Amino acid sequence: MIPRILAEYAAAIFTKYPVVTVTGPRQSGKTTLARATFADKPYANLENPVTRQFAQEDPLAFLNQYPEGAVIDEIQRVPDLLSYIQVIVDERGKNSLFVLTGSQQFELMRGISQSLAGRTALLKLLPLSIPELSAGFSPGIDEMLFKGFYPRIYAQDLAPAQAYGDYFETYVERDLRQLVNVKDLSVFQRFVRLCAGRCGQLLNLNSLANDTGISQSTAREWMTVLEASYIVFLLQPFQANIGKRLIKSPKMYFYDVGLASWLCGIEEEKQVATHPLRGSLFENMAVMEVLKYRYNHGKRNNLYFYRDSNGNEIDLIYVKGNDMLPIEIKSGQTITSSYFSSLKKFSALFPDQLPWPGFLIYGGETEQARQDIKVLRIFSLPEHLYEIERQ
Repeated sequence: MIPRILAEYAAAIFTKYPVVTVTGPRQSGKTTLARATFADKPYANLENPVTRQFAQEDPLAFLNQYPEGAVIDEIQRVPDLLSYIQVIVDERGKNSLFVLTGSQQFELMRGISQSLAGRTALLKLLPLSIPELSAGFSPGIDEMLFKGFYPRIYAQDLAPAQAYGDYFETYVERDLRQLVNVKDLSVFQRFVRLCAGRCGQLLNLNSLANDTGISQSTAREWMTVLEASYIVFLLQPFQANIGKRLIKSPKMYFYDVGLASWLCGIEEEKQVATHPLRGSLFENMAVMEVLKYRYNHGKRNNLYFYRDSNGNEIDLIYVKGNDMLPIEIKSGQTITSSYFSSLKKFSALFPDQLPWPGFLIYGGETEQARQDIKVLRIFSLPEHLYEIERQ
């Protein structure tokens, strides 16, 4: 088992809430985390047809099996259980009872907001972060872009092309059919591949719809499905009253860069170095690394990007209170002066909200400070974020 950073926070917060709910993509390690961290709790998996039928037909009897609580996997398969869990935790009036996991965030969150609001800590577990992966493996940048970060690929030494092919086929056959009625699966698959080809770009549903051959309303519905099932992450634009016209569309990334690489047709690691989307995939990986840092420490998403109508852009803005940390992301291994121009322009726009030097994340090996900007390897990004959070 690859140790997960979130485990420490999950164990601590469980002592303060009657329920902890862990969401995240399928195969990101939620079950392993829950069972290892809360090994003293009995375990029930609602993917099991027999267990699911019992929970659906007699929810009270199902839950009464666990007077001291339990780990209940894939809770979205029986969402009505949430109402019964609410009654139980209110009656018992104590913490550390149920650990719930789920892989469909919108459906699950709707049930939680109705039944368990204020009673559960909400945690998100994404695939491995770079520190977690580096604890047992030593991949280079192109290897990470190719393999992605799903634990099974490393723990079982799976071929990424096979693993992601199986993952996507399973996703289409199981999760997709639960969330939306898709008549022609090949059209949906083409839509997802087109999304991967646009990772790191502004979301343009009209263009996606036209290229896929579907209506814009269908494209919007399918994008919602991809968000709900932790395939696509939409990074929202930073809004500020600075007298400029700002872009309002989000930027689109994939929760796992390995899946995006596979969808883009990359079948071997050696194809990554010369692929036209390598820069976008590197940016995708860096954005997700910052998001994983937040989630792994029990924090919410505080990430944005900046772009105005004049073409001024910052890839990522990390917000802490009223302060901001601008982050530029470049996949090249050689630092050029052009890498710093956007950070300098942004600093001039918000001189009173930037207490830290901006970060430039690049694909090289040497770290340095240039023009009051920290030039960092992607491997050391989490430790520098930790220093920011300590201040």
